[in-house]
Amino acid sequence: MEKFGDIVRTKREEKGLLLRQLAALIDMDTAILSKVERGERKAKREQVEKIAKILDINEKELLIEYLSENIAYEILDEDLAMEVLKVAEGKVKYLKENK
Repeated sequence: MEKFGDIVRTKREEKGLLLRQLAALIDMDTAILSKVERGERKAKREQVEKIAKILDINEKELLIEYLSENIAYEILDEDLAMEVLKVAEGKVKYLKENK
């Protein structure tokens, strides 16, 4: 399974963009973008949206990768992680219906 940073790096390289070029286009420090690609830092949602547009990645799919990875890392060390996800799914459905 490919990580968010791997997807960004692969698409950036396919487009022939240097790290510093993409960083400038999304208004991010080059060193931070490098850490995002290596999975050591998280991008902001607005930056993810810009990355999708610049690299011609489906924005919805990239956001799903980004958000799901954030959730996964948040509960990774929890013994109850899988059960938490099941309960959270139900809560999201409930909250959306009762918004």
